[in-house]
Amino acid sequence: MLRLFNRLQDLLDATRALDFLAPLLIRAYLVPVFWMAGTKKLGNMDSIIAWFGDSESGLGLPFPELMAWAAALTETGGAILLALGLATRWISLPLMVTMVVAAVTVHWPNGWAAIAEGPEAVLRLERANAILQQNGNFEWLTEQGQFVILNNGIEFAATYFIMLLTLFFIGGGRYLSLDWWIAQRWRH
Repeated sequence: MLRLFNRLQDLLDATRALDFLAPLLIRAYLVPVFWMAGTKKLGNMDSIIAWFGDSESGLGLPFPELMAWAAALTETGGAILLALGLATRWISLPLMVTMVVAAVTVHWPNGWAAIAEGPEAVLRLERANAILQQNGNFEWLTEQGQFVILNNGIEFAATYFIMLLTLFFIGGGRYLSLDWWIAQRWRH
């Protein structure tokens, strides 16, 4: 029995030859997330700065201009660096800070779930669908997917944070990241 277990463990260990795929796929997943968030901010900085600073209907952050530019440039630059696998561990830190700030200031009051659940959400979704079926081109509106009631909880920010934390510890991966090639050339 022990020999069988050891043989199975050897087969499992052989998959480590492909361990570079995990950080590559995490990076590939995060790139469009941060690219879209950052470029959206950059395209509308005046309203983002106002939202960051407004304590009544916005986030009420101190130094809203600095914070807005820091978030936008961190997300946009972070997307580029993650795509290249360059400075992966370094850019993970400010991106994690961005996710913590987003979770605490924007998403925390809404709880965990990103998509609303429960009977109230179902009722609202049914009513919204009925209104759209009666007053809109429902087929066109839903041809790319169904409508959802967004709860805007911390679920996505927490997930991105955990993915970034993973990249912080393991780096951009072998072969398909500039970090790995730079380390091969200059770190040995």
